[in-house]
This record gives sequence, C-alpha cells and structure tokens, in this order.
Amino acid sequence: MTTSTRKRSIPRQRQPELERDFTRSPSLGYETPEETGLVRCLAHGFPSPLVRWHFHEDYELHLITETSGKAFIGDWIGPFQPGHLVLCGPRLPHNWISLDVPEGGAAGRDRVIQFRHEPIEHAAAQIPELREVMQLLERARHGIEFFGMSQQAQAHWDSIKAARGVRRLGLFLDFMADLAQCTDYRLLSSVQMQGAQGADGDAQVDQINGIVNRITNNMADPISMSDVAAELGMSESRFSRFFRRSTGNSFTDFVNRVRINSACHLLMQTDHYVTDICYQVGFNNVANFNRRFLEIKGMTPSEFRKQADTRFGSGIPS
Repeated sequence: MTTSTRKRSIPRQRQPELERDFTRSPSLGYETPEETGLVRCLAHGFPSPLVRWHFHEDYELHLITETSGKAFIGDWIGPFQPGHLVLCGPRLPHNWISLDVPEGGAAGRDRVIQFRHEPIEHAAAQIPELREVMQLLERARHGIEFFGMSQQAQAHWDSIKAARGVRRLGLFLDFMADLAQCTDYRLLSSVQMQGAQGADGDAQVDQINGIVNRITNNMADPISMSDVAAELGMSESRFSRFFRRSTGNSFTDFVNRVRINSACHLLMQTDHYVTDICYQVGFNNVANFNRRFLEIKGMTPSEFRKQADTRFGSGIPS
C-alpha cells in the first residue's frame, strides 16, 4: 500500500534546541568552570529561559521540588509533581512545563546535576566497582524515572553542591550508587531491550539484533512470527520463548511498540495526518492503530500530538 505525504496546514516547530557549553552562563544559575570538574550542579526556577524543549551531550539528573505539570522526555509525556526524579541520557530531548505556578513563580523548582559519559566510561575500564554505574547509564538513554527517592535526592544534591574536588566526586558516586541500586523505577521509552541470555549469548544477541533491525528498518512491511521462526529454524513456541527472554516482550507486543514509538516521532516531528502515519509505521487499519496507541501511550494519537505541541513552552511569560 502506498502512503500519501499530506501535511497539516498549521506549521510547527519540530526540533529540540541543542544546548552548548558557551550558553551556560552563571547568570542563569550555572556554576563557573572553576567550580566544576566532572559534575555540574544547577538550580533554577519557573519561569526561566532554561525551561525549553532541548537536549545536550551530558547526562542530566533532574529533581522537581515545586509545582506540578507535564514532563516531556523523548517521546514520553506524563505528569510530574514535587519529588519527580529523572535521569536523562545524552541527546535525549526533555522539558518540564509547570501548570500550577503561584503568583511570582516558583524560584526553586529544579535541582539538576549534569555530567559527561566519557570520563566515567574510561574509569570503569580500570575500576570494576564502576560497572554498576555503567549499567545505570545504559538504561538512562531511555530516560529513567525513580520513585521514593525525593528526600534522598535532595540531600545528595545539597551535599554535592556544597563540596569541591575529590569530595564532590565521592559524594556524586555515592548518589550514583543509590540510583544504580534502586529497584523502584521505570524506563520512559516505549521499547526496552534487556539483552539475550544463555550460553550462546553472543549468537543470540546477533539474532535478536537482526530481527530488531529488520522490524525497525522496514517499518511498513508486514512481518509474522511464523516466518521469522521458520527462518531461524525454530518452532513458533520455541521462538516465542526465546524472543520474550531476550527482549522482555512478546513478538507481537514488541512489533507494536516499535511501530507506535516510530509513530510518536512522526507525530512530534512532521505535519503528516494521523491516518497517513498509521500506514507509514506498518498498521493496516486506523482503528487498530488507534487502539494499540491508546494501550501503549495512554492517549490517542491526536491527543498525543496536541500535548506534544506544548513541549516547546519556555516558561517565560509572553
């Protein structure tokens, strides 16, 4: 089936802003270069010019301490309230829009820690104790929301902010250890890969990666579990167990989630009609697309686009 490329008539800003180091002025709350090493602390309120749909090369650990509203993390849209704690990976777009700001604003809404990947990766190659932190950072590329850690996170931030040098680094690693050991969290991405298990792990990972690449690179093409199982020389039941063990999802659920994830990006970044996007991502009828989208995202495609359009809010009164 061919798809049209009709567009909505209302133009929209689509891309997040790239935040660069030279824009991080102390007048906005950033620490000066003399105050920082691996770890940069930041506190700001709402409204603020820092509140915008943006991304950067750093990890960002973000604690909300005042107000409630909507959070936008990649293609995830959800509510936040005081105590909301999220770790965003590098280049993952994000923004928090408060909806209940008191008169005069919320001066202390945000407590932020930013840090780079490369120094930790290089250190982990020599220091085995850092490997659990690397596992945490791998999950962070999806965005991680932690639960039940707000008071602990605030105390960690205060201690890190007040410290310098080796002591600051040690306090930061203590915070990372608490996050790495936290079991009450969720990933904000639609699809998560858990890695293949078993004695033939490397071969299984290659097989799973091949299947996933086939799904993601040929989104509109039909794909059935029976065909894939036959290609791998497996029965459907064996393949079903293998796939669920490797990805944490059934084959059908995984395909639907990948397609819905792709639809989210199209809804956020293009002006194509919902009906066109339905076929572009591989669904063969709009009713099934709408139903699956609602199951996975908790809202309809049209509502998702409507809410996503507000992610560019800067929090600055016009």
